[in-house]
Amino acid sequence: MKTRAAVIYDLGKPEPYAQSKPFIIDDLDLEGPGPGEVLVEIAGAGLCHSDLSVVNGSRPRPVPMVLGHEASGVVRELGPGVDDLKPGDHVLFSFIPMCGRCLPCTTGRPALCEPGTVANFEGTLLGGVRRLSHRGKPVFHHIGVAGFSQYSVAARGSLVKIDKSVPLETALLFSCAIVTGVGAIVNTAKVEPGQSVAVFGLGGVGLSGVMGAKAAGASMIIAVDVQPAKLELAKRMGATHVVNAKECDSVAAVRDLTNGGVQVALEAAGNEKVLAQAYAATRRGGKTVTIGLPGPSKQLSISALSLVAEERSLLGSFMGSACPTRDFPRFIGMYQAGLLPVDLLKSKTITLDEINEGFDALERGEVVRQILTLR
Repeated sequence: MKTRAAVIYDLGKPEPYAQSKPFIIDDLDLEGPGPGEVLVEIAGAGLCHSDLSVVNGSRPRPVPMVLGHEASGVVRELGPGVDDLKPGDHVLFSFIPMCGRCLPCTTGRPALCEPGTVANFEGTLLGGVRRLSHRGKPVFHHIGVAGFSQYSVAARGSLVKIDKSVPLETALLFSCAIVTGVGAIVNTAKVEPGQSVAVFGLGGVGLSGVMGAKAAGASMIIAVDVQPAKLELAKRMGATHVVNAKECDSVAAVRDLTNGGVQVALEAAGNEKVLAQAYAATRRGGKTVTIGLPGPSKQLSISALSLVAEERSLLGSFMGSACPTRDFPRFIGMYQAGLLPVDLLKSKTITLDEINEGFDALERGEVVRQILTLR
């Protein structure tokens, strides 16, 4: 079958993307689902900084590739061996395919699935295959999802069935922004009621961390960014204090507000310098959690002594330390109960033909989450 998709053929094209056009809209060939695979009609996909890091070349991926990893859709066809879904089911994509057999999967840490990580690095589905092609040449799948396409074939381990009561254009936010930000708060940091939390970096993931801290009962939530509009949005999501890092020393401001530092600091900027600031703003005995993705060559330098003498914890959180089959429905339930104001993340809706301009807006920091509609 044919599918209309946004394909990236070259990495590192210059800004503005509206002129250099890293994304080309093409009609691709899409094979039907093989064993253990599912054909999904994509309802919508979010434009995320993780996609942008591929576009600008800071996180290289094989090309040509269909990007997009935060997505939702409707099951249209099942491959052999898939018997727990049916056509018409609503699903979210997990950007880490879950094999269910490796050590991380069998010990409750499927976000670290080893075969899934290998497949993502190679731009294939979990089974090592590619179902997309253009004029007879294979096209790579972005981390098992390839969400910037009208249709996608995915491994069953990349999909989680969800309740149909949540609009798919809203539900897609749970597959990256919400699961990563809220998951970092409740799964990795295990924030307890009454604790103090600071969030450094207010993109979609960082703002999700703010709302997760509110839902977890944090008594003080400090949002740190350089964009006034995002600081105002953080207040609407539950931040009790905001700090504009462009106007002051953010570390000193957080430490002053908390009389020595927060109990939990969350870094969501994907910048090693911001991570160092988050660590410096964490009090003795506290936890610093990082969910951003700096370039592979970037290094962090901290006092080794402080980890012991101050009994600190420095924790990485990938995909919110989530179990998607557990956490997607759980966080959707929190949204339905009014605990997570997810709709505030939506900046605007765009079409495939507007995708290059959409990434310009993302690069400029003008938006939180743009929703790419594909139906």
